[in-house]
Amino acid sequence: MLDLLLEGGTVIDGTGAAPRTADVGIRDGRIVEVGRISEPARERIGASGAWVTPGFIDIHTHYDGQASWDETFSPSIHHGVTTLVMGNCGVGFAPVRPGGQERLIRLTEGVEDIPGAVLSEGIRWGWESFPQYMDVLGALPHSLDFLVQVPHDPLRIYVMGERAVASEAARPEDIAMMRALLREALEAGAVGFSTGRTDNHRTAEGRETPASEASAAELQGIAQAFQGLTHGVVQVVSDFDLLRDPGRFHAEFELVEQLARAAGRPLSMTWLQRDPGGQQYEAIQERVEAAAAQGLPLYLQAAARGIGVLLGLDASFHPFIGFPGYKEISRLPAAERAAALREPARRMRILAEKPERLAGDGTPIPPLVDILLQRIELISARMFPLGERLNYEPALADSFLVRARRSGQPVLAALYDYLCEGDGSNLIYFPIFNYNEGSLEVVRRMLEHPRVLAGLSDAGAHVGTVCDASFPTFMLTYWSRDRAEGRLAPERLIEMMTSRNARYLGLSDRGLIAPGMRADLNIVDPRRLALHRPELRGDLPAGGKRFVQTATGYVATLVAGRAVQRDGAVTAERPGRLVRLGASAR
Repeated sequence: MLDLLLEGGTVIDGTGAAPRTADVGIRDGRIVEVGRISEPARERIGASGAWVTPGFIDIHTHYDGQASWDETFSPSIHHGVTTLVMGNCGVGFAPVRPGGQERLIRLTEGVEDIPGAVLSEGIRWGWESFPQYMDVLGALPHSLDFLVQVPHDPLRIYVMGERAVASEAARPEDIAMMRALLREALEAGAVGFSTGRTDNHRTAEGRETPASEASAAELQGIAQAFQGLTHGVVQVVSDFDLLRDPGRFHAEFELVEQLARAAGRPLSMTWLQRDPGGQQYEAIQERVEAAAAQGLPLYLQAAARGIGVLLGLDASFHPFIGFPGYKEISRLPAAERAAALREPARRMRILAEKPERLAGDGTPIPPLVDILLQRIELISARMFPLGERLNYEPALADSFLVRARRSGQPVLAALYDYLCEGDGSNLIYFPIFNYNEGSLEVVRRMLEHPRVLAGLSDAGAHVGTVCDASFPTFMLTYWSRDRAEGRLAPERLIEMMTSRNARYLGLSDRGLIAPGMRADLNIVDPRRLALHRPELRGDLPAGGKRFVQTATGYVATLVAGRAVQRDGAVTAERPGRLVRLGASAR
């Protein structure tokens, strides 16, 4: 007898093949049959008119701290994700020496915009080594499966101490110890290693991240930990010195290639259209294609839409946070702040002021913020009201630049008046990257590239500025259904989010609807599938706020055959586990 039978659904199996009508039979957490099934079942779910897809695999999250206090991995659980990967961008919470927890908190607070108070109250410490970290998280109940990467920054701090944060070069003995610790974690089942090399990542004190300028010798030496193993990936985020010295692009890319050669394992890197530097993504594509032609396993992680921020009075950022007149009332509740901002005298004074510099020592705000604020007139062409009818590909005519010109007022005044309307809950959508052309055409071109991986959701991070954990739902709504032109077939999008990501990670038991595979599945009503407007919720530890974006249309999400979500409501089921790779998987 089957445990569960999904009847008459439109099966999109993750291979990229055309959808077909079929039943899916599940027993002991695995798919046992696909087709016309007559075997009796303890439970049946009618799936007629719905898509039945493999569970989505999110390869780029930052739940490293949240995993210790949130059993459900919210909000990813609301968007069909059944497996996720943590430890990206070189930041995380292990290994850590006794007494070193606060340093890692301050690092992650700056890089990933997760309030330090939230992390301090929420993380249930109880480890020193990375394998111990895995054991602690693996013993906790969770809704979804998860894998962990070893992040470079904590590894460097653990080995080098103060020298790591003083941007000192690693000594041979330091590199040897980091390599040994990475090997230990990989043998315990960690999925890989991550490092970050971008000027936009800063600690809470405004300092460069410890590994951001690591040498080729250090990276290659650490990566040799993969030698002799049959599993593991490497993840890199880099802006290739775009802001400091664009001429170093090829030298920086060569460093990434050296890292991949030393590891001998698949390496994926962030791929986006930056601003400034809008053509850099084409140079990255050329180098990746050339390297792949020579057999180097390089891949590109791309986003589902523009990469940017939500601006609002209660969000982490908005255009007036650096104005002296605003700072006077910045601690008031949002509604009171909005009312104070509407006072004519205060409005006149603030709009006549100049903003103070935000980035620099003592603050995690990256230099890019000051650059953007200095160009407010220009960048307001990419700032748009985010209303109840969500539009993530808005036209220039909807921008604040055009709104201001139509009303005959300065751009700052138009932004100011919009933000302080009503209770102060208005949001501005500002796609910083992937929107230089005023459309998502560059994203479409990226999604069609054969070496692209669906990623960059940053789920669990940047809690006061984005909620891109919703990328899977956006893929299925906008790219397969709602976009006027250049839509992509749902079977192609689902293949990207399932079997393609599974193959990259080395997961052979999921990502497809086929006998023997884990019953990690989504039942989706494509007619009802829709994103909700992001909302700020104060549901983090220490009363911290975060943007949460949920969805309608997920009939059920199954992990190992158990429903962790039904019709938008998270269930009490906790079948999720830490997935270990290599010998530890057995």
